[in-house]
Amino acid sequence: MSFIPDTTTLIQFAIATVILAITPGPDMTLFVSRTLSHGRATGFASMAGALCGTLIHTTLVVVGVSALIVASPAAFLALKMFGAGYLVFLAWQAITKGSAFSPEKKSGPEISLFRAWAAGLGVNLLNPKIILFFMTFLPQFVSAHDPNAPGKLFFLGAMFVVLSIPVTAPMVFAAEKFSAAMKTSPRVTRVVDYLFAGVFSAFALKILTAQAK
Repeated sequence: MSFIPDTTTLIQFAIATVILAITPGPDMTLFVSRTLSHGRATGFASMAGALCGTLIHTTLVVVGVSALIVASPAAFLALKMFGAGYLVFLAWQAITKGSAFSPEKKSGPEISLFRAWAAGLGVNLLNPKIILFFMTFLPQFVSAHDPNAPGKLFFLGAMFVVLSIPVTAPMVFAAEKFSAAMKTSPRVTRVVDYLFAGVFSAFALKILTAQAK
C-alpha cells in the first residue's frame, strides 16, 4: 500500500516514538493526576483527549497550518500564552479543589468523562512544543518529493498514537493502585496536590520559554 512507509522507516519511527512516549510532559501529568483524583476512567479519558490532539497535530502538519503558525511570531506567542495559561489554571485547580481521598468516597467535584477528554485535548493542542515537535520530527520520515507523502504522514501520526497507548496506559493503572493506597492518608494526598500544581506550573514556564526555530 502506497501510504505505508518502508520497513526501515517504520522501525526508526517506532523506536523514536517509544522514547518520546516515556518522556514526562504536561499530557502525562494531566492524565495521571486525573486518575489520582477521579479514577481510572477519567484518567483514560484525559489520555484519549491527548491522543486525539496528536492526530489533529498530524493533520495540521499535512495541510501546512502548523508551518504557518510557527512562521508567525504573533500567532506563536498567542499560542504560548494560551497554553501556559491553561496549565496555570490546572495548577490552581489542583491547589484549590484538591484531590484528597477519604475511605468512604473520592472528594472534590466530579467531572464528566467528556470534560476529562477535553482537558487532555486542550493541554495537547495548546502546547507549542508539541507543534514544533511534529513540525520537525514527523516530516523527517517522509520525503518532500514523495507523491504519497500526505498519506504516509497520516499513517505515521496514527502509528504514533497506537504505539503510545501501551506505554502510557500502564501509568494510569499504576496511578489508580496508588490512589487506593492513598485513601487512608489525606495529608500525603494533599502533598501530591501541590506536587502536581508545581509540575503544571513548571511546564507552563517551559512553554513560555519555547522558541520557534
